[in-house]
Amino acid sequence: MIKKLGIIMMATMAVACGGGTEKPVADNRYALTPAEKEAGILTPEVMWKMGRIGGETLSPDGKTILYGVTHYSLSENKSHSDIYSLPFAGGEPVRIIDNGSSPAWSADGKTIYFLSSRSGEMQLWQASADGRSQSQVTSVKGGIEGFGVAPSGDKLFYINPVSVEKRLSKEIYADMPSSAARIYDDLMVRHWDYWDEGSYRHIFIAPLKDGKAGVGKDIMEGEPWDAPTAPYFDAAEISWNNAGTVLAYTCKRQTGTEYAISTDSDVFLYDTATGTTTNICKKDGDGKDVMPGYDKYPVFSPDDTKVAFRSMRRAGNESDKERLFVWNSADGSLTDLTPDFDYSATNVLWNGNSSIRFIAPMNATHQVCEVSAAGGPVKEITAGDHDINTMTASGDNIVVGMTKISHATELFSVAADGTLSQLTRVNGEIYDNIRMGEVQKRWVPTTDGKEMLTWVILPPDFDPNKKYPTLLFCEGGPQSVVSQFWSYRWNFQLMAAQGYIVVAPNRRGVPSFGTEWVDQISGDYSGQNIKDYFSAIDHVAAEPWSDEERLGAVGASYGGYSVYFLAGQHEGRFKAFISHCGIFDFDSMYGQTEELWFVNRDYGGAYWDKSNAVAQRSYANSPHKFAEKWDTPILIFTGEKDYRIPFTQSLEAFTAARVQGIPSRLVVFENEAHQVFQPQNNVVWNREFFGWLDKYLKY
Repeated sequence: MIKKLGIIMMATMAVACGGGTEKPVADNRYALTPAEKEAGILTPEVMWKMGRIGGETLSPDGKTILYGVTHYSLSENKSHSDIYSLPFAGGEPVRIIDNGSSPAWSADGKTIYFLSSRSGEMQLWQASADGRSQSQVTSVKGGIEGFGVAPSGDKLFYINPVSVEKRLSKEIYADMPSSAARIYDDLMVRHWDYWDEGSYRHIFIAPLKDGKAGVGKDIMEGEPWDAPTAPYFDAAEISWNNAGTVLAYTCKRQTGTEYAISTDSDVFLYDTATGTTTNICKKDGDGKDVMPGYDKYPVFSPDDTKVAFRSMRRAGNESDKERLFVWNSADGSLTDLTPDFDYSATNVLWNGNSSIRFIAPMNATHQVCEVSAAGGPVKEITAGDHDINTMTASGDNIVVGMTKISHATELFSVAADGTLSQLTRVNGEIYDNIRMGEVQKRWVPTTDGKEMLTWVILPPDFDPNKKYPTLLFCEGGPQSVVSQFWSYRWNFQLMAAQGYIVVAPNRRGVPSFGTEWVDQISGDYSGQNIKDYFSAIDHVAAEPWSDEERLGAVGASYGGYSVYFLAGQHEGRFKAFISHCGIFDFDSMYGQTEELWFVNRDYGGAYWDKSNAVAQRSYANSPHKFAEKWDTPILIFTGEKDYRIPFTQSLEAFTAARVQGIPSRLVVFENEAHQVFQPQNNVVWNREFFGWLDKYLKY
């Protein structure tokens, strides 16, 4: 049963930095205007008024939930985050901390720790459990990027960038201070959205006494690698044991070309008493690396005798199944708890010492599961068409962050039988006034005799007697599931609200349908998954309410590649294309991208390896090889700071279109990378996106 809590006034309280909650005061910056309420249509401007929940954490006694809510100001082009408190048993949420994020409880539940930039830099702060008595804990020069207070309460870790190697010419040549060159002898010269300038994220451990942190010790001093790992630097890759004596962390201890072609990260244990570090994903007695893929996110058992973590079996594959492994301190053994479970295990939490809860992507949804710490069958706790993306628990009390195609993240409790009860209604005003379209779940026959789960989203106020322009959504990744997600850019309900039917297939290569389904795409970008796209759009276009004369195809990253490839293969199906940061030229992409394990795995290898049949097939089917067949208007987006699929790929595609006289437009964001995060950039993106579709599909 859903508990309706009413509209929560976001960013509505004036809270003094010294602490203490005050009575909420309405703030109309995030309220719908009368015109927006009357129209009842989801627009980019309405979407940017939504509060975004994150960082939820349940108190040690399981009675109180802390969570953050971030709002964005379009006019100021920036965000503001606050922390709320809510009884697990239900009730009204209270905003207890202004300008704070990433809340965490002390082990006794009496203190709240959180990050805040109120002093000018991001630092760790603390407050009493009700949000009062707020005070600054750290004063680290340059600020910190993440933290974790030991359960013992006497120490903490924080993350900070450290200069380790000299890359800049002015550092190498002291007499040339105005020189602006970067100098490299090996890969990788850049990563995701930044250039390698010799700085790495390191973990520092500092003593904590009377609410103040002492001088931090760099436990990775002089080491040329990151912990947590690049490019996301997720502090959840680090955890304390319950005694507060050992810190577990994830690190990829490689450099240069080896780093660029490998996914071999490991879990390390740092003993605070001895200062020694141990790799628990060690090589076997024959020197063979028994864990050559990603090993991440260590979590100690309550009795500190075991560490659970997520592990990928195959080297060089970022999208392999994430196995749930347990390391036993008694004998150093490693045990796979999910060998017969054909889905990944994420968001791992111990349930006492006897079992482990986790989230698994299953059939285009995400569900809570549980398995015995000794191994055995996996129990599926929740079910339904939803995405459970985050989880926090204390004893039998479980709180999850859940989305659907029709609503953004809200918090729910999970009963023992899997029943979900809604706890928050952060965006209640929007859900009460904005109409959402119907979401259909279809199983579409594929050309090789299988069935493919496809979401079809209809416009609000859908009339089956009308014909609607229809969009094929091409997912990125390529190994990313098309699930019940809520996106603030690729938003299906936003597309439907503008009068489009959206067809979102889980084509070959996406997770949550077993290993065989996801593996098929590697080395076969131009094969079965392209046929899957055609199967999905042809299936829906046959409906009387879908106008087969007004079809479009849109997508980003691998989805952007898909659009480029479809542009040369679609045989007149589509009347408009939109590609965001797509791969256009496989040959140049190999030399321009940064993490080479990606192209080695998905293309099959390098373009110069003529003896490699898989690679040569990939390069022979690069989209640019079919550009002469292009004949359809295309809009292209890119970001200048995108180093995964560099903006030059988009420039090549735009040039190919314009030289051939094809109507086309190029939109380049100078301060964005692979995604578009800035509020005003996002609205511009959406205006260009729908302006293009309206021009060519609404006539």
